[in-house]
Amino acid sequence: MTYSGTERLRVTVAGATTRYNADAHYTRTDDAGSSDARASFVQELLASGSFEDRFDDDPDFLTVLNQPFAVALDAATLRDLRALHGGVPFATASPITGATLHGSLRRGPSGTIGGTPAIGVRFDASGPMRGPLPDRPDVAIDGVMRMAGIAYYAQDGALLVALDARLTVTGTLHEGKTATPVRIVYLRTIRASAAAATTEAARTP
Repeated sequence: MTYSGTERLRVTVAGATTRYNADAHYTRTDDAGSSDARASFVQELLASGSFEDRFDDDPDFLTVLNQPFAVALDAATLRDLRALHGGVPFATASPITGATLHGSLRRGPSGTIGGTPAIGVRFDASGPMRGPLPDRPDVAIDGVMRMAGIAYYAQDGALLVALDARLTVTGTLHEGKTATPVRIVYLRTIRASAAAATTEAARTP
């Protein structure tokens, strides 16, 4: 199965809260043919520094907000990333079953994404993958997921502007009394264009 399309990210600042709204239009293609689909995801960065999901209509986990990395970094984290040497441990929730993946982060190369100077961070993490599949509740999987790749953040503003990730799942599918060994590889690429994000300063009372 493949997915291909575009999305628009709107960033609205209101007081101490920043709201991120992602809308995607894409084509889903499998053995049965192709179909058009849409996805939306809304997330807010609160004054406390924490992100909270406000709306999730992204069944294929495709929007830039529905990824294992924050859509933006704060200034202190970006400074730490610039000075990063060696690896540092990190943990993240699996994008499919919610299990915790453990691994390490390393400084990646700098580059330009859609005309925006960016800094990269490499990641590699793994963990168990157990439970029903999101789109097939009658089918469960028991295995291991590994997630590896690189994310790029803008040097100015620290917005996530690119992501290359490989998710590899090795395990056994259980459907009724049938057990089937599987190896699934999921490749995900996101790239920002020059007009990918629109920032709106909203007035507060």
